[in-house]
Amino acid sequence: MKLSRKNGLRASAIGALVVSGALVLSACGSDNNTETPAKGDGAKSSASAAASSIACEGAKGQLLAAGSSAQKGAMDLWVKNFQAACSGVEINYQGIGSGGGITKFNQGQVALAGSDSALKDEEVAESQKICKGGKGVNLPMVGGPIAIGYKLEGVDNLVLDASTIAKIFDNKITKWNDPAIARLNPGAKLPDSTIQAFHRSDESGTTQNLGKYLSTAAPADWKHDPKTKSWPAQGGQAANGSSGLAAAVKDAEGSIGYFELSFASASKISTVSIATGASAPVAATTENASKAIAAAKVKGTGNDVALSLDYATKAEGAYPLVLVTYEIACDKGNKAETLPTLKAFLNYAISEEGQKVLTDADYAPMPAEIAAKVRAIVPTLS
Repeated sequence: MKLSRKNGLRASAIGALVVSGALVLSACGSDNNTETPAKGDGAKSSASAAASSIACEGAKGQLLAAGSSAQKGAMDLWVKNFQAACSGVEINYQGIGSGGGITKFNQGQVALAGSDSALKDEEVAESQKICKGGKGVNLPMVGGPIAIGYKLEGVDNLVLDASTIAKIFDNKITKWNDPAIARLNPGAKLPDSTIQAFHRSDESGTTQNLGKYLSTAAPADWKHDPKTKSWPAQGGQAANGSSGLAAAVKDAEGSIGYFELSFASASKISTVSIATGASAPVAATTENASKAIAAAKVKGTGNDVALSLDYATKAEGAYPLVLVTYEIACDKGNKAETLPTLKAFLNYAISEEGQKVLTDADYAPMPAEIAAKVRAIVPTLS
């Protein structure tokens, strides 16, 4: 989920935020750790510098993890650095989607899950069977924009609002020159061609976050269940994982889809600016996503740091279609053989150094207050 068009966020840009970009799991869908697009030598050198300060703290053996593709790039960087610093440690991640990662976690098959949405109440209850004496908790590590990517020859700066996005993905707007799109794009040469709308075929926290946004910002036009991780609407074409969805959009003229901004940036896919009611449409960048995430409220209690996002924000420059990716672990009842590695890896991921290596990888930071909460919780895992 690199989540930006090379507008790497700088801490000075938003004083209230600390550079955080980190996600420990990688991926919704069938992505492999090797599939995430590389950012280049700058990211590699900063990653190498950070690796030198990693505290291994008894880490050893293999740590199994599974989850969201939004975390793909972060996992690649963190695993590379952590394994280089901690000899004999292997972080083995399966990219099977947020839903699949939570299922594996609650079945005791992995020690760590990544999800683009917080655990549901029933999933927390299920986790208590695995987390003896405890439960699964949500630890937000990084956020960023969900880009609406498109391929439309001759149209480089497409603007849509929540209503038109909802109608496109709900098969209510089917032509690119529909009056609703034309009103938002005066002067654009919109073709009289069919829109090819793509969605995720696998269970995805990214899909769920898109649904939450549309249900909040365009409730009259998106009446589907905002809690589902499965695609709820009729019509459209499906692709597996964020990488599969981005590839489908890149290859098909007249297409549109949704995925973490890193996939759009790496594949040079044009992205939609959203008309939110602010004075100007807002582009999908890490800085703009951070402005929206800064308004998030903590709804979790105790060691759980689940967040409530304001998808209907009209704040100037705030990109509303955002997600926060959580690392999910047992607060108590972790297996003794994997606990040291789990804690050391998460300590690195949420540390200042762990977050800094991601600033060049198109991730948006957590607010400073949230990052501090997570840093305090990770050492208490038992």
